[in-house]
Amino acid sequence: MENKLTHFDTEGNAVMVDVSEKEETTRTATASGIIKVNDAVMEAVLNKTVQKGDVLGVARVAGIMAAKQTPHLIPMCHPLLISKCSIDFETDSENNQIKAFCTVKIKGQTGVEMEALTGVSVALLTIYDMCKAIDKRMEISDVHLEYKNGGKSGEFIR
Repeated sequence: MENKLTHFDTEGNAVMVDVSEKEETTRTATASGIIKVNDAVMEAVLNKTVQKGDVLGVARVAGIMAAKQTPHLIPMCHPLLISKCSIDFETDSENNQIKAFCTVKIKGQTGVEMEALTGVSVALLTIYDMCKAIDKRMEISDVHLEYKNGGKSGEFIR
């Protein structure tokens, strides 16, 4: 299959893709990313002793809110009626890292990869923001698409 950039017209101008003729299908995407922290941050997050509040609870809400705002942040994204959005976390005390996952689901004419990537990115940024008073050396990495299905291109598994 030939890879064709669809966000440009024949003159090279940026355009929003016309999805009006696409079939409406159930579409799901999951993205993940990691924030590496120090011992003090991990302990404070797990024990819920960060002064700003429940870090993972706030990050969960922030990630969901961000996924819903994706077309306001990424210029060529379509506004979507999101059916489901979840943010989940895996904490790894041994390696001092928190892995975040964002899953977004719709029934629509375009995919939700950008919403999942935006949601997981903002969840991780929220962890950084809430813990930066403890340590500013935290590192966010490995943000990527894990899974998507639906639409013409079908299923993708990383």
